[in-house]
Formats: sequence, C-alpha cells, structure tokens
Amino acid sequence: MSDLVLENLRKEFGSFVAVEGANLTFEAGKLTALLGPSGCGKTTLLRMIAGLESPTSGRILLNGKDIAPLPAEKRKFGMVFQSFALFPHLNVARNVSYSLRIAGVDAATRRARAQELLELVQLGDKGQNRIGELSGGQRQRVAIARALAQEPEIFLLDEPMSALDAKLRNDMQMELRLLQQRLGITTIVVTHDQREAMTMADRIVVMSHGRVEQVGTPQEIYHRPANAFVASFIGNANLLQGQTTARGVRLGDTEFAVADHGGFGAGQPVTLFCRPEAVRLLDRAPAANGLPGTVTFVRDEGVAREVHLDTPAGRITAEIPGSFHETVRIGDRLHAEFPADTLHLLPAIESKAA
Repeated sequence: MSDLVLENLRKEFGSFVAVEGANLTFEAGKLTALLGPSGCGKTTLLRMIAGLESPTSGRILLNGKDIAPLPAEKRKFGMVFQSFALFPHLNVARNVSYSLRIAGVDAATRRARAQELLELVQLGDKGQNRIGELSGGQRQRVAIARALAQEPEIFLLDEPMSALDAKLRNDMQMELRLLQQRLGITTIVVTHDQREAMTMADRIVVMSHGRVEQVGTPQEIYHRPANAFVASFIGNANLLQGQTTARGVRLGDTEFAVADHGGFGAGQPVTLFCRPEAVRLLDRAPAANGLPGTVTFVRDEGVAREVHLDTPAGRITAEIPGSFHETVRIGDRLHAEFPADTLHLLPAIESKAA
C-alpha cells in the first residue's frame, strides 16, 4: 500500500473556486475525515479523488503515478454514497456481488465472495432478503460490503451516515471504524459532523471555503486549533478578543497570564481560546485569570451542564458536572477562572464589513 498524495489540487466551476490548491497526504491504512460545513469543498475533493470530477489543475498521486487523468472505472476505488444506491429489485447477495458480475467473475466465485463480505459486516443470514426488508443500518452495511467486493485500494465514503437516526449513527460509526481497522484499508470519509470525525478518524482535514484550514489528529485539532474557525467548528469554544502584553493578554481592563504565547509579540490583536470544560466557576474572585459574570442560560446534558455567562469580555461558556446544577441558576453572579495552561492564543478574528 502507498500513500495517496494530492498536489496543488484545484477545482473551478466557472468563476467559483470549489477547492483551492489542496496539498494533502492520505496515509496508507489510515482513516482520514474531510470535515467542514456544507459548501466547503469536501465532497468536491472526494469526487476528484474518485474520478467523478476532473481537477482544473493539480495532481493525484498513487504509487507515484498521477491518476488525475484516469476515469473513475479505471481507479480501483470503492465508494459509498449518502443514498447507498442499492438495487431494490436484487436481493442482498446480488447487490453485493453486482460489480463482480459486471467484471465477468463466475457465479460460484461471486456467491462465495458475497457471503464472505456479508459475514464481515454481520449480515451473513440476510443474503436472500430484499433491500426493502432491511433497516437503515443494515442497508448501509450492504453498501459497504458491495464497495469492498472488488478489494479496492482506497475506500471513499460521502456522508454515509447522514440518513440514520442518532443512536444508529453512533453505533455505525463504531462498527465502521472497527471494520476499517480490521481490514487496514486506506479510507477517506466526508462528514460535516465533528463528533463523527472525532470518533472515527486517525487524522482530520478541516476545510472552509474550499481551503484546508488544518490537518491533524483528533486531539491536535481539538486542543490545538490553528485558528478561530477550527476552534469553533470542533466542539464548543470560548473565543475572546484581546491584545497581547509582555506577560499574557489583556481583555478590556483585565490581564490574563498564558502559558504559551504562540509566537505572538506584545501589542498584537489576538483571539484568546479556551474550551468550556477548562473554565472553573467560583463564588468569589480568583487570584488571577478571572472574570465576573451573570448566568444567562443553563443547558442540562445529563452527566454535565453547560452554563452561559455574560462577562465584561463577552459571553463565555463553562461545562460543569451535572451534580452541580442545583447551585447554578439564571441570574446568579459568579466568577469564571481560566487556568493559564488551558489558554491558547490564535490569530484575531477579522471583522467583516457591514
């Protein structure tokens, strides 16, 4: 197996740039998630990899060869779409073996391979069922088995779980991840769901407006976002605007100490970033890195509560254990403490013209 490498890959639709100069390496045997909001270019990027869209410029390298000029049928890639695109007039086993039939594989080999793949996705007893008799999760597994029938070099999935309900979606994320690890197949998944990406991926590519904003492991993306967009798209984030000082950052009349200045010099506008779970709520002012605030909203999430406060530096969010809920009510005056080692400085958010 070899890495799949994109070099300066660009796609234009008239004057609209859907993907702008993507330079990415998809590691062999790993699962990579393309993550971003609708319209960010992630599906267009996947379709170029699959051969369903032609790049305006750039290269797609596999085994050192540029496959960008090759049509989709010449690439040994398996693909699962949002709709699954299964044939309702064929039973499950024939859906799985359809590509083998087109390739001229004999009937006995097709049947054996279909049964092997159905066992792999835990549908070994469903081969004779019609597609209409299956649940959403079972249909998804049939689509996965069909995509694996020809032993693809790369496995591509475009929002494969968007049509599933929340619980089934969570279950299928784990099943798909375990299957990918068992097979060791290079896999690229398109999703707009940050939890899905965090659950399944070895690496995440965050995209916005056709550009790659950051590439990293789930933990790197979550704890060390490259900018305010990544910070706010992955989980909840407190993003406060300030200016660097010799010791830290000033937010209005309050100066905060930070453990890492992130390469910013004194006097620069910056965004102060902190995750809600790192914020501590106190009934008195802390010795440092504190802001007074008024509770404006409390969201019950079961094991935790999300508490929103208005402070002199802006609205912030803290996440506290669920058992603490009875002591926090809308209108309460509290102090939020931001430990210095949980704070990071990001480029200032650019103001948009009205």
